[in-house]
Amino acid sequence: MTKPVLPPDLADNVAPATILVRGGATRSPYDETCEALFLTSGFVYDDAAAAEAAFAQDGSRYVYSRYRNPTVAMFEERLRLLEGAEACRATASGMAAVFAALLCRLRAGQRVVSSRALFGSCHYIVADLLPRWGIESVLVDGRDLGAWEAALAGGAALAFCESPSNPAMEIIDLAEVARLTHRGGGLFIVDNVFATPLLQKPLALGADIVVYSATKHIDGQGRCLGGAILASEKFIKDDLGLFYRHTGPSLSPFNAWLLLKGLETLELRVDRQCRTAAAIARYLEAHPKITRVLYPGLPSHPQYELARRQMTQGGGLVCFDVAGGKEGCFRFLDALRLVDISNNLGDSKSLVTHPATTTHSRLKPEARAELGIGDSLVRFSAGLEAEADLLDDIEQALQLV
Repeated sequence: MTKPVLPPDLADNVAPATILVRGGATRSPYDETCEALFLTSGFVYDDAAAAEAAFAQDGSRYVYSRYRNPTVAMFEERLRLLEGAEACRATASGMAAVFAALLCRLRAGQRVVSSRALFGSCHYIVADLLPRWGIESVLVDGRDLGAWEAALAGGAALAFCESPSNPAMEIIDLAEVARLTHRGGGLFIVDNVFATPLLQKPLALGADIVVYSATKHIDGQGRCLGGAILASEKFIKDDLGLFYRHTGPSLSPFNAWLLLKGLETLELRVDRQCRTAAAIARYLEAHPKITRVLYPGLPSHPQYELARRQMTQGGGLVCFDVAGGKEGCFRFLDALRLVDISNNLGDSKSLVTHPATTTHSRLKPEARAELGIGDSLVRFSAGLEAEADLLDDIEQALQLV
């Protein structure tokens, strides 16, 4: 019999820092300190009748790790408590979470309305894959509430967005888009990966479903892939349930265990990364080799006031344009000595990438231009290095532009 590490009567009355360390964890009869890692694909039964009963029941009995696993369940419950959701299902990656959240609900002939500012793989699902299956996709400028209202006026099964968007940091009015979506009878899905569960609460702002790439800040140390879908119990059971069970986007127990360890330090890491990112953004804004800085925590951000209403801090990512176009960008990237070039983000190590030639390279140049992703744009993910060392590295690299 397992025992909860955080008593249920305390779970709703403690701070996020406590949830991140103890939430969702259970102890086996061995009374281990660290969460147990159940590396097993299947489970056994005392007799054939017990196996029959397990498959006939409501799923509370573990029968196969593709369906449920004790270590994965601990991760799901900890993230659920942190997000304030009714239910959570973990997935093998962030893109598995996005794909499953969309496809478990959609049918041929339905409509999806999405912001056009999306991560490259999300854009591929919405703009390319869904229409192949007879689902209409409408892409709008997510900053324009009038565009959302017009697109949703005829109704839509789902609305989808990222806020802040990857990489150009567009901020979407989540409460208003939720209202417009619900008025048309649809559900609203928010990819909250840039903000993390600590800086923004989409469900509290009216969203129905939140998705994460846990690969990013939740792991935070570049070790493993993972994702999560958080929503109502009804959505997780009735819409996602059979889709998840039979298509197999499940998270491995080992990765779930690593993500549990990542959650323990999430608040400490995100707070430090936000402070470092803000300092770098302020520094870059005054630098003669930088022509534009995009950071939700800067008053110069075009949606600064909206970001302040929706987010508690500006986040750990900064985007900026380097003078000299692609050639200037590449000279800057190649001259960095501490910061690594990588398309990942949210890591304890500071990472930098050139979106036009990496994460968004499959988009046509005119589509990238629409999204503000020019050849000069750099995306910087602040890590845990000393702030002064990062600023010194950025300065010496900019001197060579």
